[in-house]
Amino acid sequence: MTNDSFTRLLSETKEDFRGYLQYMKGLGCAGVGLSENSLRILDGWCKDAMAETLDMIRDDLGDCQRCKLHKGRRHIVFGVGNPMAKLVLVGEAPGYGEDVQGEPFVGAAGQLLTRILRAIGLTREDVYICNIIKCRPPGNRNPEQDEITACIPFLRRQLRAIRPRLICALGAFASQTLLKTNTPISQLRGRFHAYEDIQLLPTYHPAFLLRNPSRKRDVWEDVQKIQEAYEKA
Repeated sequence: MTNDSFTRLLSETKEDFRGYLQYMKGLGCAGVGLSENSLRILDGWCKDAMAETLDMIRDDLGDCQRCKLHKGRRHIVFGVGNPMAKLVLVGEAPGYGEDVQGEPFVGAAGQLLTRILRAIGLTREDVYICNIIKCRPPGNRNPEQDEITACIPFLRRQLRAIRPRLICALGAFASQTLLKTNTPISQLRGRFHAYEDIQLLPTYHPAFLLRNPSRKRDVWEDVQKIQEAYEKA
């Protein structure tokens, strides 16, 4: 059975059950006190049951050829980590090492990210890590608008499937794309913003820190805020 077929079957089953309960209530059967609140609970439960999983989204992505980036890639870099993570970290796009291994943040910047997480008591297995774009742009250039348009719906679906409490946007590109702004990262970082009712904190990308180690203090301040919010989430 395909995911779509299962979803349709579950939806039909829910409607049949809903109709049955309303029918029994109409007959005056004892114990069937079907209030409006009960109907909302039933609808909410079914909505959760029909929610997409990361595996379903990855299956839908398939051998993606929705933009020109597929022509030069080795691997799609979908994402890795805890599918129920409270914290999701979103970067820009895969680099060379990520394209080779098919996993985000595995090079020098990834090693630095791992150390940053460890400093606030987290591991890569505790969080979920992904990128705006799932294929490496040639020469590690910034993704272009048509590539973003083709790819970002899958990121949105990933975030809705995980339902994190917090997002850390790594770097200017990820931060500006998610927040739909051109505001510089230097002005965005250091405070929480809202992304679909999720707290989002922008900070500098680990690759930027490798080139500009003087900014590590800024990132440390940012991740301490994430740690505090994480412990409360």
